[in-house]
Amino acid sequence: MKRVILFLATNLAIMLVLGVTASLLGVNRYLTSNGLNLGSLLAFAALMGFGGSFISLMLSKTIAKWSTGAQVITQASNQTERWLLDTVSAQAARAGIAMPEVAVYEGDPNAFATGATKNSALVAVSTGLLQSMTKDEVEAVLAHEVAHIANGDMVTLTLIQGVVNTFVIFLSRVVGYFIDQALRKNDSQSSGPGIGYTVSVVVLDLAFGLLASIIVAWFSRQREYRADRGAATILGSPRPMIAALQRLGGVASGELPKNMAASGIAGSSVMALFSSHPPIESRIQALQSA
Repeated sequence: MKRVILFLATNLAIMLVLGVTASLLGVNRYLTSNGLNLGSLLAFAALMGFGGSFISLMLSKTIAKWSTGAQVITQASNQTERWLLDTVSAQAARAGIAMPEVAVYEGDPNAFATGATKNSALVAVSTGLLQSMTKDEVEAVLAHEVAHIANGDMVTLTLIQGVVNTFVIFLSRVVGYFIDQALRKNDSQSSGPGIGYTVSVVVLDLAFGLLASIIVAWFSRQREYRADRGAATILGSPRPMIAALQRLGGVASGELPKNMAASGIAGSSVMALFSSHPPIESRIQALQSA
């Protein structure tokens, strides 16, 4: 349950901050002062929902580096770093994208890609992954992450998150308005939303946000299959990606910070509905049958 709460908190943090800010500025009172203005509410919800997700996207590389401690390789200091830079450069050229930043961070086997655009991205691998895999397997993991960038997965997930955020904000305020009206049915003197509205909206934001996370997680799982196929295309064969997944299935994959979970090569199987990654067995089967 702790993982679910943290996962939800990450997705809703910016939305909730924007929501509190809007309340302090009197937006809620404006929207409900003369009854529920659905048009204005929908515009407000879209602004908040997409605003929050795009702010997250713009900050994605900075947050990734800070939360994992990833060190960007600006100049190779050893053979491993030189190989990483050369490999990612070659794969990026094959995928038709600009060379992403390449970073290494301390941790158990995992990797991730993030960034606001295809031509301003970051690929990071853990020391555990470099130590536990062969070069061919690491190359396959890197190709998987480059495929994520080439597929525009960061932007796609941002748009999906923006849509579900919009519906969460809109529905929670519609339902909260009617709850508030029911609680104040004998109070004809007051105008604007009451405490019932405020409390209901916070609770409903969390409840609807939990349901929305299931939708976002489902899309995230689909993009993993697509990135696996993209890696096979970049490498010219699915075999290296299958070998890498088999290796990941036999080692303890590292947990990424919760805000990076959907970007990693290996995801948790805990609570399948909220998992950002499909089971490794399913991914291997999909590659074998492609």
